[in-house]
Amino acid sequence: MTDLPDGSRYFLYHSIGQYQGKSADLTRAMAEFAAVWGRADDGQWPAVLGLRQRFIDRWRGILNAPEGSVTTAESVTAAVSQLITALPADRLRGKRLLIAADCFPSVHFLLAGLAAPMGFTLDTVPLRQGAHWVEDEDYLASWDESVGLALLTWVSSTSSHRIALEPLVAHGRRMGSLIGVDITQGAGLLPFDVTAPAVDFAVSTSLKWMCGTPGAGALYVAPTLLPDCEPLLRGWFSQDNPFRWDLDRFAFAPDARRFDHGTPGVMAAAASLPALDWHAGQNPAALLAHNRSLSAAILEGLDDLGLTLASPRDPDQRGGSLMVRLPEGRPAPALVDRLRQEGVNCDARGQTLRLSPGVMTTMDGVAALIASLAGALR
Repeated sequence: MTDLPDGSRYFLYHSIGQYQGKSADLTRAMAEFAAVWGRADDGQWPAVLGLRQRFIDRWRGILNAPEGSVTTAESVTAAVSQLITALPADRLRGKRLLIAADCFPSVHFLLAGLAAPMGFTLDTVPLRQGAHWVEDEDYLASWDESVGLALLTWVSSTSSHRIALEPLVAHGRRMGSLIGVDITQGAGLLPFDVTAPAVDFAVSTSLKWMCGTPGAGALYVAPTLLPDCEPLLRGWFSQDNPFRWDLDRFAFAPDARRFDHGTPGVMAAAASLPALDWHAGQNPAALLAHNRSLSAAILEGLDDLGLTLASPRDPDQRGGSLMVRLPEGRPAPALVDRLRQEGVNCDARGQTLRLSPGVMTTMDGVAALIASLAGALR
């Protein structure tokens, strides 16, 4: 490498977010957890469940979600599974579940497996020939009264295309569909409000612009939908009082706790809490402005190199990433490896190079990226 990795050349915020001091914060949080959990007294559960609640409250702030509407999930896939399988059978049986072809593939794998046992048809809106993302109008054209649930991908992980959420949700209301949104690729960078427009559920992880850890997902369920949900995966923490152990008197909690089940895993929430605390102390407008400034410089450099953009040019139609289609004669793995050797961190999906500048990335880092790309492509 040409220098130490200080984050100035880090373009992986679509995958794992970083901020100055993250390692020290995480080390301190885990040491504090170990001290509590390893102490021979009875204070462990009050302390660690308090950390989990603080994590949930941080996510409520990000989503502008009312109290009792958010809980934890191991992943986006797990959160979608928890929600879908909790719905009354007649909400989806005999109906279509609409999703776009540029969704997160893991969620599509899940839904394809649930379609037959739950009796719905998974309808995937395709990309146009040669397109990099599904157009909103194509999604709308496929969305009629037969759609029981539409799962929207707010920002695509393969193109950074951002959907126009308000007209899509408004259309879905007219169709009488349930509406869920995967906000993973935009949460923490772009403002999002589960009440404007009002959606029925939302899912995310804490990994990316939130700078958290694996396993720290979040599930929001609208208070109007909660009473209809009876999760298949249930346990003592699904109840209003977990210590009600009468085997014949199980009853779901009235709020999002009904999506909890056995003894909750708290490590991911505790490990991500320092990052969420850090994020809560930032100026959201400044974070976005920094990303937009660096993205504009990257785009100019990509144009100078004659590379094909696989993301919208308009920043209002884009998340925080820029995707680039590499020439077929330049294998992406070799190019990514060469950039890594020069201290530039990014990744690729197929022949699509993914570049996401974040809080630690600098304009000098952008210059290094463009110079490294120019050298590699020569």
